[in-house]
Amino acid sequence: MSTTLEEEEAVATGPVKPPTRRQKQAASIADSASVGIKTLLIKIVSLGLVDAIAVYALFILFAQAEWVILALVIVVTALVNWIYFSKRKLPAKYLTPGVIFLVIFQIFVIGYTAYIGFTNYSTGHNSDKPQAISALMSSALERVPDSPTYAVTVLDRAGQLNLLVTDPDGDVNVGNADTPLQSVDDATMENGKAVALDGYTTLNFAAVLQRTDEITAMSVPFSSDPNDGALRTPDGSSAYVYSSTLEYDATADTMTDVTTGIVYADTGEGAFAAPDGTQLLPGWKVNVGFDNFARAFTEESIRGPLISVTIWTFVFALVSVASTFFLGLFLAIVFNDKRMRGRKFYRVAMILPYAFPAFLSALVWAGMLSESFGFINQVLLGGASIPWLTDPTLAKFSILFVNLWLGFPYMFLVCTGALQSIPEELEEAATVDGARPWAVFRLIKLPLLLVTVAPLLIASFAFNFNNFNLIYMLTGGGPRDAAASVNVGSTDILISMVYKVAFTGQTRDYGLASAFSIIIFILVAAIAIISFRKTKALEELN
Repeated sequence: MSTTLEEEEAVATGPVKPPTRRQKQAASIADSASVGIKTLLIKIVSLGLVDAIAVYALFILFAQAEWVILALVIVVTALVNWIYFSKRKLPAKYLTPGVIFLVIFQIFVIGYTAYIGFTNYSTGHNSDKPQAISALMSSALERVPDSPTYAVTVLDRAGQLNLLVTDPDGDVNVGNADTPLQSVDDATMENGKAVALDGYTTLNFAAVLQRTDEITAMSVPFSSDPNDGALRTPDGSSAYVYSSTLEYDATADTMTDVTTGIVYADTGEGAFAAPDGTQLLPGWKVNVGFDNFARAFTEESIRGPLISVTIWTFVFALVSVASTFFLGLFLAIVFNDKRMRGRKFYRVAMILPYAFPAFLSALVWAGMLSESFGFINQVLLGGASIPWLTDPTLAKFSILFVNLWLGFPYMFLVCTGALQSIPEELEEAATVDGARPWAVFRLIKLPLLLVTVAPLLIASFAFNFNNFNLIYMLTGGGPRDAAASVNVGSTDILISMVYKVAFTGQTRDYGLASAFSIIIFILVAAIAIISFRKTKALEELN
């Protein structure tokens, strides 16, 4: 019998022994040493930067007593160092950065938005209770009659104004609007007045004049107890004692107006209120449970606009997807015909709207559709005065038209690529069997086309469902719905409505806007899940 070369070597050398533990360790060390010096340096520097940022964050979190986040930072930092200093864990080394960024920029954002949706976070309720109490008492400060005069010097430290105070007894203190007066003993004195302090910059007369409004508006509390009053200066050189007409009773948790005797009690809803319901603002942020969601569906002044905006959002997204897809598909079929001359030129011309930034195109169209001086009214329609962007119905038509102009090139490109990927043999076989062009398209090309395009249509629907740029740049969501208690217009979609509720107007209700955001998230997620399940039926065509 003939033997192979491997068998002969095995007979000559004997059986192969498995590597010992020392051999494995030596191989591991050799493998680790094979890493280039540049790679090793990059690894050390990168981890050093990560650890430095983590240590800096730990100091801040420790000062703010954010113990849960502090512990989380420690655990994540330790885990990252363990993964990258390990000689193994190769998959984790690639996955860790992506997972961290996913948690920070996606999961955390969604979770924090959900948290805000269960609070009363809004204008007048955007701080904690101690800050609200301090703000209330500061807003009711009045100068104490026959107040002694305190000599002051205005100091600057990291852009924040401070008062260096010399009281009538000669004691020196320093403080600012956020930090009560604290005694100092190393100030520079001139003629019995403190004029400088190490670590601070003394403002000269010109600088004081330049920042007069900021200086005169500043109140420096005597202590952490707001009832002790504060110092204010009218000229940057002398200060006087001010006391608040509101008095806080920490035991009873009430705020009393000493001039009227009215007692304002904590309502449990983030504000002090009098027996007649009058509230003192600012208040503070508290958890309100499902109140924001209840307001969205029970208050008529909010529910009515929310329903109309939701209906228009679905109509806008569906019509936009359908119109851009069918126009893009039609042009793709036309320019896919080999008999047409100059197809390359036409294809380039078709994608020009897609080549320009969408927000700039929306601004251009807003100018062209202007009722007073727009190109369409003044030139194409001979000086007509048609309110394309201010009439509720015409404004919606204008938005759909502009979005069609912006969106069809994308569908044209997608459909062109999908049509070219369909084998020509299928069309030839159908033609030989006597199928007409319309039957070939409807029964062969379109089903195969949808296999590729259906997921993109779902993505396009989700994009148009939140197409903030077009609405904001073209109409700003207007015209305004005067009957609604929230800032909303006839062309607003849900995302632009959320923006207005959160960031425009005199009252900015972040809690209600976050509740709307959660509703949008649930709607889009449900539609996407249902749509992708339905499109699985198209996979059988492959």
